[in-house]
Amino acid sequence: MFDDVDILARTIYGEARSEGRKGMEAVACVVMNRFYANKWFTGYRIYQGKKIPSIAQTCLKKYQFSCWNEGDANLVTIQNVDTFDATFRQCREIAQLAVSGQLRDFTNGATYYHTKRIKPYWAKEHKPCYIYKNHCFYNDI
Repeated sequence: MFDDVDILARTIYGEARSEGRKGMEAVACVVMNRFYANKWFTGYRIYQGKKIPSIAQTCLKKYQFSCWNEGDANLVTIQNVDTFDATFRQCREIAQLAVSGQLRDFTNGATYYHTKRIKPYWAKEHKPCYIYKNHCFYNDI
């Protein structure tokens, strides 16, 4: 149904559309860092009986990116957004760069983030490796 670029673009849109280009790129970096890490938060698809790492499945992995959570206010928005929306077009451009390996990671290897409005339990003992606008990013969890 959806490909890696599309799902990544929708994730970026749902998580950081109000953060400007740099904030949206930072979220893309986190997704790609999770994808390449090949750890528990990496998503996989099954192809010819083998588990293959998948960018889309990394985005869609249950409870990893809140915009995909059932009941989240963003879910309907990201499912229905299209390229008539200029910000979504920018998200698709960023996603294409990330998927093609052309987006440089400037988050210092971040694999987690949260908005400054919340204090998740997993961040209590950790120091952000990158902060941009309303998001704190972490690489030591």
